[in-house]
Amino acid sequence: MIDFSSYRTNDIENNLSKMNIRPLDVMVTGVTGAGKSTTLNAFFQKNVAKVGDGVDPETMELDSYSLNDAFRLWDTPGLGDGIAKDQVHKKKLVDLLYKVYVTNPDQQRYGWIDMVLVIIEGGNRDMGTTYTLLNEVIVPNIQRDRILVAINQADFAMKGYHWNHSFNAPDAELYAFLENQALSIQRRVREATGVNILKPVYYSAQYSWNIDKLFDFIIDNMPTCRRSLFFK
Repeated sequence: MIDFSSYRTNDIENNLSKMNIRPLDVMVTGVTGAGKSTTLNAFFQKNVAKVGDGVDPETMELDSYSLNDAFRLWDTPGLGDGIAKDQVHKKKLVDLLYKVYVTNPDQQRYGWIDMVLVIIEGGNRDMGTTYTLLNEVIVPNIQRDRILVAINQADFAMKGYHWNHSFNAPDAELYAFLENQALSIQRRVREATGVNILKPVYYSAQYSWNIDKLFDFIIDNMPTCRRSLFFK
């Protein structure tokens, strides 16, 4: 098991020195059931975020978890719980994206959140709510190059078939399916939102498979400057 609290700390520190901030703040979001809290627990290798049972959402508020003094993750409520609840959740997400800190001596206002990780569940039978999340909440309120998309529940991408439970990893057929799925989602997000995202990483938080690739994905795409709240 990888101890992510000490994983690639030199790379993180080097990037933070360029940004002149500390820590890196990453908002983790997605639809209800995508596995946001499970993903955080996989990073910490313990239950820090409460996981919902079945389709019932557990995260209703905004909770932050520090992996170390350089890397902090924000768990957020998912969309897809009904129109009224979704409106409340959308406002919480937008408010978090506009949470500010002021630097001295220039008194410049910067966004507290540096990056957004949008998690899609592996079955992705209905991407409509994810597109709503991107179009109405994420894309209008943070620079596009700070948006990452990842595919969780790789073990369930083919309805549970072709997942090797002995090794907790996909077999060759599922692996090929996941590759095609990542490319398909990259294209579908571009068509639905106009955003050219990087090819999503796929992983299984439940089985801690490819969690290191997800962590690498975030670190390799860290911004190089603070996030201005004035952008197009």
